[in-house]
Amino acid sequence: MRVIIIGAGGHAQVVADILLRAQEQNVFVQPIGFLDDHPALAGQHILGLPVMGVLAQLQAIPHEAVVIAIGDNATRQRLYADLQSRGECFAIARHPRAVIAPDVFIGPGSMIAANVVVNTGSVISANAILNTGSTVDHHNHIGAHAHIAPGAHLGGHVTVGDGVLVGIGATVMPGQRVGAWSVVGAGTLVHRDVPEKVTAVGVPARILKQQRQAKEMSR
Repeated sequence: MRVIIIGAGGHAQVVADILLRAQEQNVFVQPIGFLDDHPALAGQHILGLPVMGVLAQLQAIPHEAVVIAIGDNATRQRLYADLQSRGECFAIARHPRAVIAPDVFIGPGSMIAANVVVNTGSVISANAILNTGSTVDHHNHIGAHAHIAPGAHLGGHVTVGDGVLVGIGATVMPGQRVGAWSVVGAGTLVHRDVPEKVTAVGVPARILKQQRQAKEMSR
């Protein structure tokens, strides 16, 4: 399966490395290059893969699937909806050193980095990121376009809404909910439910501010 990586920045290079490591383990995946709208990147080679042009050129390049390798959740959501409407298929980038229970559902376009652990009964929705060394315990539900950052840890029966960012080293205690499009700051301890579209920080977590997106939607 020939896969084009959308984006060519640092996160995209991690995704490329995941696909290359999977290919070494005889997973049926072949990353063929990057597309990035930064014109200065065109023609460069990263990890041995070419930057083949800009996103508008996607349909002209033979491929079977794409991965949107952009860290910003809102941008990733927008591109996913656009590419899905064009009939694109989405590959899963799963590092061979991730530990995933056999019954875990992983949605299309998701990225599972090295040393991630996902335990039984969990659902990882479409286009989500489980970044390096994060852990998702049993019976979690991770929403579409969410990002669990490096070293973040989620207890059992945690629900993470669509578009959520759980920051580096944060901890979400068992049974808690983080509402859609909220941000949990780095190192934060979530011991109570977090509403939608807020930023929560601290130990224990406190609501720092309402997201601008929420304010705009209420107008």
